[in-house]
Amino acid sequence: MNGNSKGMLIIIGGAEDKKGNKDILKHVLESSGGSNSSLTIITTATEKPGEVGNEYRKVFQELNAPNINVLNINSRDEGNLEENASIVENSTGIFFTGGDQLRITSIIGGTLVHAALKKAYENGSTIAGTSAGASVMSSTMIVDGNSNDAARKCTLKMAPGLGLIEEAIIDQHFDQRGRFGRLLTGVAENPHMLGIGIDEDTAIKVLPEGAFEVIGSNAVTVIDGTAIKSSNVSELKPDEILAITNVIIHVLPCGYRFNIKKREVLANQ
Repeated sequence: MNGNSKGMLIIIGGAEDKKGNKDILKHVLESSGGSNSSLTIITTATEKPGEVGNEYRKVFQELNAPNINVLNINSRDEGNLEENASIVENSTGIFFTGGDQLRITSIIGGTLVHAALKKAYENGSTIAGTSAGASVMSSTMIVDGNSNDAARKCTLKMAPGLGLIEEAIIDQHFDQRGRFGRLLTGVAENPHMLGIGIDEDTAIKVLPEGAFEVIGSNAVTVIDGTAIKSSNVSELKPDEILAITNVIIHVLPCGYRFNIKKREVLANQ
Protein backbone atom coordinates (compact mmCIF):
# COMPACT_ATOMS: atom_id res chain seq x y z
CA MET A 1 0.00 0.00 0.00
CA ASN A 2 1.28 3.46 -0.85
CA GLY A 3 1.70 5.07 2.56
CA ASN A 4 1.52 8.62 1.14
CA SER A 5 -1.91 8.27 -0.39
CA LYS A 6 -5.09 10.03 0.67
CA GLY A 7 -7.02 8.55 -2.23
CA MET A 8 -8.74 5.25 -2.97
CA LEU A 9 -8.13 2.48 -5.47
CA ILE A 10 -10.99 0.48 -7.00
CA ILE A 11 -9.46 -2.55 -8.69
CA ILE A 12 -11.95 -4.49 -10.84
CA GLY A 13 -11.56 -8.06 -12.06
CA GLY A 14 -13.13 -7.29 -15.45
CA ALA A 15 -16.57 -7.83 -17.01
CA GLU A 16 -18.24 -5.53 -14.50
CA ASP A 17 -21.97 -5.00 -14.87
CA LYS A 18 -22.64 -2.12 -17.26
CA LYS A 19 -26.33 -2.76 -18.00
CA GLY A 20 -28.03 -3.70 -14.71
CA ASN A 21 -27.50 -2.00 -11.36
CA LYS A 22 -23.90 -1.11 -12.31
CA ASP A 23 -22.96 -1.46 -8.62
CA ILE A 24 -19.18 -1.39 -9.06
CA LEU A 25 -19.21 1.57 -11.44
CA LYS A 26 -21.55 3.35 -9.01
CA HIS A 27 -18.85 2.89 -6.36
CA VAL A 28 -16.30 4.40 -8.77
CA LEU A 29 -18.46 7.47 -9.33
CA GLU A 30 -19.44 7.90 -5.66
CA SER A 31 -15.82 7.53 -4.50
CA SER A 32 -14.83 10.15 -7.08
CA GLY A 33 -17.21 12.72 -5.64
CA GLY A 34 -20.60 11.77 -7.12
CA SER A 35 -22.44 14.88 -8.29
CA ASN A 36 -19.26 16.92 -7.74
CA SER A 37 -16.95 14.53 -9.56
CA SER A 38 -14.63 15.16 -12.48
CA LEU A 39 -14.01 11.75 -14.06
CA THR A 40 -11.34 10.94 -16.63
CA ILE A 41 -11.51 7.68 -18.61
CA ILE A 42 -8.10 6.58 -19.94
CA THR A 43 -8.34 4.19 -22.90
CA THR A 44 -4.61 3.52 -23.44
CA ALA A 45 -4.93 -0.23 -22.83
CA THR A 46 -7.29 -0.83 -25.75
CA GLU A 47 -6.65 -0.70 -29.48
CA LYS A 48 -10.27 0.48 -29.93
CA PRO A 49 -10.13 3.68 -27.85
CA GLY A 50 -13.05 5.41 -29.55
CA GLU A 51 -15.45 2.51 -29.15
CA VAL A 52 -14.42 1.67 -25.57
CA GLY A 53 -14.25 5.30 -24.47
CA ASN A 54 -17.74 5.99 -25.79
CA GLU A 55 -19.10 2.87 -24.07
CA TYR A 56 -17.84 3.98 -20.65
CA ARG A 57 -18.85 7.60 -21.26
CA LYS A 58 -22.41 6.40 -21.90
CA VAL A 59 -22.44 4.18 -18.78
CA PHE A 60 -21.21 6.96 -16.51
CA GLN A 61 -23.64 9.41 -18.10
CA GLU A 62 -26.44 6.98 -17.23
CA LEU A 63 -25.15 7.15 -13.63
CA ASN A 64 -25.42 10.98 -13.83
CA ALA A 65 -21.70 11.73 -13.80
CA PRO A 66 -21.55 15.51 -14.28
CA ASN A 67 -18.14 15.90 -15.90
CA ILE A 68 -16.49 13.18 -18.02
CA ASN A 69 -13.26 13.36 -20.02
CA VAL A 70 -12.12 10.54 -22.31
CA LEU A 71 -8.35 10.63 -22.70
CA ASN A 72 -6.92 8.64 -25.61
CA ILE A 73 -3.19 8.53 -24.85
CA ASN A 74 -1.64 6.38 -27.57
CA SER A 75 2.01 7.48 -27.53
CA ARG A 76 4.65 8.56 -25.03
CA ASP A 77 4.62 12.02 -26.61
CA GLU A 78 0.92 12.29 -25.69
CA GLY A 79 1.77 10.97 -22.21
CA ASN A 80 4.19 13.86 -21.81
CA LEU A 81 1.80 16.60 -22.90
CA GLU A 82 1.26 19.05 -20.05
CA GLU A 83 -2.38 19.44 -21.13
CA ASN A 84 -3.03 15.71 -20.58
CA ALA A 85 -1.14 15.69 -17.29
CA SER A 86 -3.20 18.64 -16.08
CA ILE A 87 -6.47 16.87 -16.92
CA VAL A 88 -5.38 13.81 -14.92
CA GLU A 89 -4.05 15.76 -11.94
CA ASN A 90 -7.26 17.78 -11.66
CA SER A 91 -9.60 14.78 -11.90
CA THR A 92 -11.34 13.49 -8.79
CA GLY A 93 -11.57 10.05 -10.42
CA ILE A 94 -9.42 8.33 -13.08
CA PHE A 95 -10.66 5.11 -14.74
CA PHE A 96 -8.46 2.75 -16.78
CA THR A 97 -10.28 0.53 -19.27
CA GLY A 98 -9.31 -3.04 -20.13
CA GLY A 99 -7.08 -4.19 -22.97
CA ASP A 100 -3.35 -4.90 -22.70
CA GLN A 101 -1.63 -3.83 -19.49
CA LEU A 102 1.74 -3.52 -21.26
CA ARG A 103 0.26 -0.77 -23.43
CA ILE A 104 -0.47 1.22 -20.27
CA THR A 105 2.97 0.81 -18.69
CA SER A 106 4.97 1.17 -21.91
CA ILE A 107 3.09 4.28 -23.04
CA ILE A 108 2.33 6.04 -19.74
CA GLY A 109 5.05 4.73 -17.40
CA GLY A 110 7.52 7.47 -16.44
CA THR A 111 5.64 10.24 -18.27
CA LEU A 112 4.11 13.46 -17.01
CA VAL A 113 0.73 11.72 -16.99
CA HIS A 114 2.12 8.96 -14.74
CA ALA A 115 3.48 11.59 -12.33
CA ALA A 116 0.12 13.42 -12.42
CA LEU A 117 -1.69 10.16 -11.72
CA LYS A 118 0.38 9.53 -8.59
CA LYS A 119 -0.06 13.13 -7.47
CA ALA A 120 -3.84 12.95 -7.91
CA TYR A 121 -3.92 9.72 -5.89
CA GLU A 122 -1.78 11.20 -3.12
CA ASN A 123 -4.08 14.22 -3.00
CA GLY A 124 -7.27 12.18 -2.56
CA SER A 125 -8.50 11.16 -6.03
CA THR A 126 -9.90 7.72 -6.75
CA ILE A 127 -7.98 5.60 -9.26
CA ALA A 128 -9.99 2.74 -10.76
CA GLY A 129 -9.22 0.14 -13.39
CA THR A 130 -10.80 -2.96 -14.89
CA SER A 131 -9.09 -6.08 -16.28
CA ALA A 132 -5.75 -4.84 -17.70
CA GLY A 133 -6.46 -1.57 -15.91
CA ALA A 134 -6.51 -3.58 -12.67
CA SER A 135 -3.24 -5.44 -13.24
CA VAL A 136 -1.24 -2.22 -13.70
CA MET A 137 -2.12 -0.91 -10.23
CA SER A 138 0.60 -2.97 -8.53
CA SER A 139 4.34 -2.43 -8.51
CA THR A 140 4.82 -5.85 -10.14
CA MET A 141 2.21 -7.11 -12.61
CA ILE A 142 1.46 -10.30 -14.50
CA VAL A 143 1.62 -9.71 -18.25
CA ASP A 144 1.27 -13.28 -19.49
CA GLY A 145 0.66 -16.76 -18.15
CA ASN A 146 -1.36 -19.84 -18.98
CA SER A 147 -4.91 -20.05 -17.66
CA ASN A 148 -6.57 -23.32 -16.65
CA ASP A 149 -3.19 -24.96 -16.12
CA ALA A 150 -1.19 -26.28 -13.20
CA ALA A 151 1.35 -23.91 -11.64
CA ARG A 152 4.53 -24.02 -13.71
CA LYS A 153 7.45 -21.61 -13.73
CA CYS A 154 7.54 -21.17 -17.50
CA THR A 155 3.92 -20.05 -17.78
CA LEU A 156 4.45 -16.73 -16.01
CA LYS A 157 5.83 -13.44 -17.31
CA MET A 158 5.94 -10.39 -15.06
CA ALA A 159 6.86 -6.73 -15.46
CA PRO A 160 6.80 -3.50 -13.42
CA GLY A 161 3.37 -1.88 -13.03
CA LEU A 162 2.38 1.69 -12.13
CA GLY A 163 3.18 1.16 -8.44
CA LEU A 164 -0.04 2.51 -6.90
CA ILE A 165 -0.32 -0.49 -4.57
CA GLU A 166 2.94 -1.91 -3.27
CA GLU A 167 3.93 -5.46 -2.35
CA ALA A 168 0.97 -6.99 -4.18
CA ILE A 169 0.39 -8.86 -7.43
CA ILE A 170 -3.06 -8.37 -8.98
CA ASP A 171 -4.67 -10.91 -11.32
CA GLN A 172 -8.09 -10.50 -12.95
CA HIS A 173 -10.85 -12.61 -14.56
CA PHE A 174 -9.52 -14.89 -11.84
CA ASP A 175 -11.85 -17.83 -11.26
CA GLN A 176 -13.55 -17.53 -14.65
CA ARG A 177 -10.25 -18.09 -16.51
CA GLY A 178 -8.66 -20.52 -14.07
CA ARG A 179 -5.74 -18.30 -13.05
CA PHE A 180 -5.02 -19.71 -9.58
CA GLY A 181 -1.92 -21.58 -10.76
CA ARG A 182 -0.25 -18.58 -12.34
CA LEU A 183 -0.89 -16.31 -9.35
CA LEU A 184 0.45 -19.02 -7.03
CA THR A 185 3.61 -19.15 -9.15
CA GLY A 186 3.93 -15.36 -8.87
CA VAL A 187 3.74 -15.56 -5.08
CA ALA A 188 6.19 -18.49 -4.98
CA GLU A 189 8.69 -16.37 -6.93
CA ASN A 190 7.99 -13.30 -4.75
CA PRO A 191 6.89 -14.53 -1.29
CA HIS A 192 6.84 -11.00 0.15
CA MET A 193 4.16 -10.04 -2.39
CA LEU A 194 0.48 -10.55 -1.59
CA GLY A 195 -1.34 -12.31 -4.42
CA ILE A 196 -4.81 -10.85 -5.06
CA GLY A 197 -6.97 -12.65 -7.62
CA ILE A 198 -10.18 -10.76 -8.48
CA ASP A 199 -13.15 -12.46 -10.15
CA GLU A 200 -15.26 -10.88 -12.88
CA ASP A 201 -17.90 -8.34 -11.75
CA THR A 202 -15.96 -8.07 -8.49
CA ALA A 203 -13.60 -5.43 -7.15
CA ILE A 204 -11.56 -4.38 -4.16
CA LYS A 205 -11.81 -0.88 -2.72
CA VAL A 206 -8.36 -0.12 -1.30
CA LEU A 207 -8.72 2.47 1.45
CA PRO A 208 -6.03 4.96 2.53
CA GLU A 209 -5.57 3.25 5.91
CA GLY A 210 -4.24 0.10 4.23
CA ALA A 211 -7.22 -2.25 4.06
CA PHE A 212 -9.48 -3.31 1.22
CA GLU A 213 -13.17 -4.17 1.03
CA VAL A 214 -14.63 -6.64 -1.48
CA ILE A 215 -17.56 -5.46 -3.61
CA GLY A 216 -19.44 -7.12 -6.47
CA SER A 217 -21.10 -10.45 -7.22
CA ASN A 218 -18.22 -12.95 -6.98
CA ALA A 219 -15.09 -13.30 -4.81
CA VAL A 220 -11.47 -12.30 -4.26
CA THR A 221 -8.77 -14.91 -3.62
CA VAL A 222 -5.85 -13.78 -1.46
CA ILE A 223 -2.58 -15.75 -1.52
CA ASP A 224 -0.19 -14.90 1.34
CA GLY A 225 3.29 -16.34 0.90
CA THR A 226 5.00 -14.97 4.01
CA ALA A 227 4.60 -18.29 5.88
CA ILE A 228 5.85 -20.47 2.99
CA LYS A 229 8.22 -23.14 4.33
CA SER A 230 9.54 -24.44 1.03
CA SER A 231 9.06 -24.40 -2.72
CA ASN A 232 10.93 -25.75 -5.72
CA VAL A 233 10.39 -22.64 -7.84
CA SER A 234 14.10 -21.80 -8.04
CA GLU A 235 15.05 -25.36 -9.06
CA LEU A 236 12.27 -25.94 -11.58
CA LYS A 237 12.92 -26.78 -15.16
CA PRO A 238 10.59 -24.66 -17.30
CA ASP A 239 7.73 -27.13 -17.64
CA GLU A 240 7.87 -28.86 -14.24
CA ILE A 241 5.02 -28.68 -11.75
CA LEU A 242 5.42 -26.25 -8.85
CA ALA A 243 5.73 -27.62 -5.31
CA ILE A 244 4.95 -25.24 -2.45
CA THR A 245 4.15 -25.77 1.24
CA ASN A 246 2.44 -23.76 3.98
CA VAL A 247 0.94 -21.07 1.77
CA ILE A 248 -2.05 -19.20 3.24
CA ILE A 249 -5.18 -18.74 1.11
CA HIS A 250 -8.31 -16.69 1.78
CA VAL A 251 -11.45 -16.54 -0.39
CA LEU A 252 -13.47 -13.41 0.34
CA PRO A 253 -16.92 -12.51 -1.07
CA CYS A 254 -18.67 -9.13 -0.98
CA GLY A 255 -18.54 -7.33 2.35
CA TYR A 256 -15.33 -8.91 3.62
CA ARG A 257 -12.39 -6.69 4.45
CA PHE A 258 -8.68 -7.47 4.52
CA ASN A 259 -5.86 -5.58 6.24
CA ILE A 260 -3.03 -5.47 3.70
CA LYS A 261 -0.38 -4.35 6.17
CA LYS A 262 -1.22 -6.91 8.86
CA ARG A 263 -2.31 -9.55 6.33
CA GLU A 264 -5.42 -10.52 8.22
CA VAL A 265 -9.11 -10.84 7.41
CA LEU A 266 -11.34 -8.34 9.18
CA ALA A 267 -14.92 -9.04 10.26
CA ASN A 268 -17.35 -8.82 7.37
CA GLN A 269 -19.74 -5.90 7.52
